[in-house]
Amino acid sequence: MTDALLPAAPQPLEKENDDYFRKGCNPLAQVATNQKVREQVRLELSFVNSDLQMLKEELEGLNISVGVYQGTEEAFTIPLIPLGLKETKEVDFSVVLKDFILEHYSEDSYLYEDDIADLMDLRQACRTPSRDEAGVELLMSYFIQLGFVESRFFPPTRHMGLLFTWYDSLTGVPVSQQNLLLEKASILFNIGALYTQIGTRCNRQTQTGLESAVDAFQRAAGVLNYLKETFTHTPSYDMSPAMLTVLVKMMLAQAQESVFEKVCLPGIQNEFFMLVKVAQEAAKVAEVYRQLHAAMSQEPVKENIPYSWASVAYVKTHHYGALAHYFAATLLIDHQLKPGTDVDHQEKCLSQLYDHMPEGMAPLATLKNDGQRMQLGKGHLHRAIGYHEESLREANLCKKLRDIQVLRDVLSAAHQRTQLKYNQHREDDDLLNLVDAPDVLSKTEREVEITSPQFSKVTVTDFFQKLGPLSVFSANKRWTPPRGIHFKVEEGDLGFTLRGNAPVQVHFLDPHCSASLAGAKEGDYIVSIQGLDCKWLTISEVMKLLKSFGGEEVEMKVVSLLDSMSSMHNKCATYSVGMQKTYSMICLSMDDDKTDKAKKISKKLSFLSWGTSKNRQKSVSTLGLPEVGLARPQAKKKLPTPFSLLNSDSSLY
Repeated sequence: MTDALLPAAPQPLEKENDDYFRKGCNPLAQVATNQKVREQVRLELSFVNSDLQMLKEELEGLNISVGVYQGTEEAFTIPLIPLGLKETKEVDFSVVLKDFILEHYSEDSYLYEDDIADLMDLRQACRTPSRDEAGVELLMSYFIQLGFVESRFFPPTRHMGLLFTWYDSLTGVPVSQQNLLLEKASILFNIGALYTQIGTRCNRQTQTGLESAVDAFQRAAGVLNYLKETFTHTPSYDMSPAMLTVLVKMMLAQAQESVFEKVCLPGIQNEFFMLVKVAQEAAKVAEVYRQLHAAMSQEPVKENIPYSWASVAYVKTHHYGALAHYFAATLLIDHQLKPGTDVDHQEKCLSQLYDHMPEGMAPLATLKNDGQRMQLGKGHLHRAIGYHEESLREANLCKKLRDIQVLRDVLSAAHQRTQLKYNQHREDDDLLNLVDAPDVLSKTEREVEITSPQFSKVTVTDFFQKLGPLSVFSANKRWTPPRGIHFKVEEGDLGFTLRGNAPVQVHFLDPHCSASLAGAKEGDYIVSIQGLDCKWLTISEVMKLLKSFGGEEVEMKVVSLLDSMSSMHNKCATYSVGMQKTYSMICLSMDDDKTDKAKKISKKLSFLSWGTSKNRQKSVSTLGLPEVGLARPQAKKKLPTPFSLLNSDSSLY
């Protein structure tokens, strides 16, 4: 059904006298002239729209469902709103990745079948993650792995032919793109959604459970905010910047609500200063939900946000606003000044409870005048009753909320409590003498905030690390096929130096040495020696390996970058006490009898002997090279981490 919502591919425009029009094959022309066809099209479109509306209602019901996402404990608490996970179709990486490994890296793709299978198994597992920290770690592992995959197999200049399809979590509309950014963005959304489900499932009858709920909603807000800032042109409604802004506000509002519940959990003592604190905490929750509802009511979010979500925000705005007025009324009515009361402290708290006192009233005078306290308290109760009635009215208007019994019970109980207190102090002339109570200023002991995602805490191994270090062997670099170099080490002389960190490069190549005559070039990367993979070996390890062959013929495979500008490392990979350590063929000659072999080398006078002996610089464990062969020590660059490889260039979207 949802496939019908995908736009058809654009067709070329036909000429006016084209036979195509004369045969009556243009559907637009038919609709314009044929009343019967026009009615049929209108009828089919109405069916499509009806199906879409039903799907939206089903998704709305699932996302607001108490039974699926809410905590299992029988609790007298208002349900929270979770996000549903985005659904996706299966993706077969095998053919595309195998072809790319063979074409781009010139390696046997069958050696990577297990790695490709691991990647596909990981993706499949991410479709049904567990609703706990293990599920979050699973999704984060796949997201980080996508950073490796993108760098290995997705050149920025072309598409790879893999089609990723994800369904909007709010509308059910599918989005398909040949772009790995859609995959990454959707996984990020699901990480945030999973945090919301963890938050709603917490046991909110314990301090630990409420703290976990606050943490989960703050983390959900952090992931969704990261998604909004990183992927700015997502084609899915639920990941648009406007929608993500609203979802971040919703998560922070629910975190603030959990803070209020944590304050109230030990029990609210009927004590003046405690009631001031709770009243302002309730006003804070009402404020954040009022802002959330205003954001939900703006275009274009209004068209796609579930109606039940907007109703919940409206209900909670008035419910917590009513609680703020109820607690303010209680502290005024129940706590008359008595001998020994800290009047100055009460005056300060009352003055900070409002933006301004009602006309004709002052904080200290009101505290000392029992009549004024009672009138102001009943004014708060009157406003609280109005807010309670409005929240109940809105809850009854929404079909989804009417089905949530616990919500109705909480709203009704709060309304009855306020009504009972008002009836206890009600007088016949209240309508004439009622004071218009001011709003309670919002204040909280803990302002909730966005918690940024911590990908660094998840350890992930690159499935395709056998291809070599990612800083070198990536999709955006073009390589020559591996070349076999057969040469001999003559009297311990390689004929070249080695440079760089894994993989090692050929450097300062003697044009007359055996390796050069066999086809070696400066800047070549050594990928194997005698069939042993060397892509991850350091200079020391490569030198040790070459030394082990003595005077035998060595088979060395090398590759070269087609871009000559980036073919040479700009640093050496090994240092010793701040001094650059450069290895050459002289390293192979270093034995117990250094003097004799050094004399043999000096007789040969290869290109490495250019210059005078006074220009030679000693290095730890090697004879020094002439100045012409040395580069100045440079600051060691930090190698890319998996997180620097998470390409988030939104311009590709």
